Amino acid sequence: MTEPTNADGDTSGPLAPDPGPALPRGRALTAVLGDLRAVDGALYAAVAATSTPTLDRALRRLSHAADHSKVSLGIAAVLALSGARPRRAALVGVGAVAVASASANVLGKRLVRRARPDREAARVTVDRYVPMPASASFPSGHTASAVAFATAVGVVLPAAAVPLGALASAVGYSRVHVGVHYPGDVAAGAVLGIASAAAALAAAAATPVPGLRSVCSAAPVSSSAPV
Repeated sequence: MTEPTNADGDTSGPLAPDPGPALPRGRALTAVLGDLRAVDGALYAAVAATSTPTLDRALRRLSHAADHSKVSLGIAAVLALSGARPRRAALVGVGAVAVASASANVLGKRLVRRARPDREAARVTVDRYVPMPASASFPSGHTASAVAFATAVGVVLPAAAVPLGALASAVGYSRVHVGVHYPGDVAAGAVLGIASAAAALAAAAATPVPGLRSVCSAAPVSSSAPV
């Protein structure tokens, strides 16, 4: 049986079939979030099911080394001893880490309260295990702090942007690899890290450290400099 048509041959207008009641906005949002959680869980399961014995030890060590931002703070210490501009980068980077850590742990985790993944059910190999944190899963604090540091330092010290960005990405992935975070937690942590870096850079520009130029200012160009 064909659909009823009007004189022009289409199925729009009063002869069109009833599409049925539209989903209320709240139900539609719930359905979308449910689909996103399903994708998130599938990605987590795919990482857990992929055998990577060569990478397991390195990523486990990296994930553990990123606890309490030890990697970022160690890099900041080296930068602080390397001249004025690296020192400015280290200061704003540490400030970004502080903002990201507070935002993730004090606000994000307490508001969302997402349960940690069940890595035993997902059959994450024990060779990847690090201690499962007791805090909520969303967002990833390790990722937020690593991305915040990389972004802030990269703005002040562009030469460091790519290596620090790669390191932050590896830290974020390592948290999924060892089974303590869903990919969505890491993505949210990255967004939070970028926002935290922007806040730290804005604060540093508004209140520059005495004796140092603003972290966001460029070196002045002399009028006698060659073109």
